[in-house]
Amino acid sequence: MKREQEKGYEYVEGGVCAAAGFQANGCHCGLDPRPDKNDLGIIYSEKLCQAAAVYTTNKVKGAPILVTKKNLDATGGRARAVIVNSKNANTCNADGEEKARNMCEITAQALKITPEEVIVASTGVIGQILPIEPIAEHMDRLVAEMSAQRHGEAAAAIMTTDTVKKEVAVSFTLDGKTCRLGGMAKGSGMIHPNMATTLNFITTDAAVSGPMLSQALRDVVKVTYNCLSIDGDTSTNDMVCILANGEAGNAEITAEDASYEVFKKALYLVLLHLTKMLAADGEGATKMLECTCAGAPDLDTAITAAKSVICSSLVKSAMFGADANCGRILCALGYSDTDLDIGKTDVELASEKGSVLVCKDGNGLAFSEEEAAAVLAEDEIYIRIDLHQGNASAKAWGCDLTYDYVKINADYRS
Repeated sequence: MKREQEKGYEYVEGGVCAAAGFQANGCHCGLDPRPDKNDLGIIYSEKLCQAAAVYTTNKVKGAPILVTKKNLDATGGRARAVIVNSKNANTCNADGEEKARNMCEITAQALKITPEEVIVASTGVIGQILPIEPIAEHMDRLVAEMSAQRHGEAAAAIMTTDTVKKEVAVSFTLDGKTCRLGGMAKGSGMIHPNMATTLNFITTDAAVSGPMLSQALRDVVKVTYNCLSIDGDTSTNDMVCILANGEAGNAEITAEDASYEVFKKALYLVLLHLTKMLAADGEGATKMLECTCAGAPDLDTAITAAKSVICSSLVKSAMFGADANCGRILCALGYSDTDLDIGKTDVELASEKGSVLVCKDGNGLAFSEEEAAAVLAEDEIYIRIDLHQGNASAKAWGCDLTYDYVKINADYRS
């Protein structure tokens, strides 16, 4: 996966433990029948953190989200730990909130902190009772073996139909202090966020006030995670949370100043890369799709138009078949909730094999089908749209729609 390079930022190893003061771990507790699959993960900060989160807009919300919201309200937006399980979403269960609170209590007891300082998350099958006993039985071991080196074990614990772990981290400088920001994510299907996407945990050792942390997260999620769609389904358990412990020693960011912009850029790079990894690992996917919509009158129009193209099942199917069908792209733009003049629109399809202009001023162009097929045979496809109606630009990400998507989701509970 190509990484966006930016002067002043360096990609580093460590995921959620790249930032100073964080430890993590993951283990198999028995929720997943596969004995070699981690299904319980933890992230812990030695120091109390400023915390911020955004959650699914689905009216059906998982019990862990409801409990996490209450915990952050109770602490004034502070936390020290994240506990998360896979295989079972703990959603649409009569005892769901009780089980989510139990997870916080069990974690807090092992860490010697308060239950309200714990963020809880779950992912997996909806509507099945979550057994709390395996979690309780493995908590002491999970905590005892935490370290900064076991971030990968935590990243593996949140995987469901994912085929690869998703981790990234960057280092940057504030007030002469080296800061780090890293994250891990899970997601392969049921991805069409309207706030976040699947489960995503971000940590940083930069000192950032609660209000600025929340604002940065909302602003960056808008142009990264919220511009991702795999299959049009918004999950019940989607959450993005960020913990900032201030261990780097920079002057706390309390306003939209130059330091805030440096921090927000670091957050953008991490969330952007995780978003692209999520798109590339869509269920059954063979290609990552990136749609850039330029020349829009404003940012919201650019986002809406780009997402409309990425969400189109016909566009996704055409990309799977390496079919340079500009009509499907124009159709998706036409039914987007925007006021666009399609007669000014240009469309280009590109990959590492080159590019082909398929539409000019809203009209299809003649091109070599062989060259276009070669361009679209690559595993990263770029759909470039210029609306010629302004200066705003936005990107959206997704994947192709394949036979395997149906196979995976037809047999998901087994």
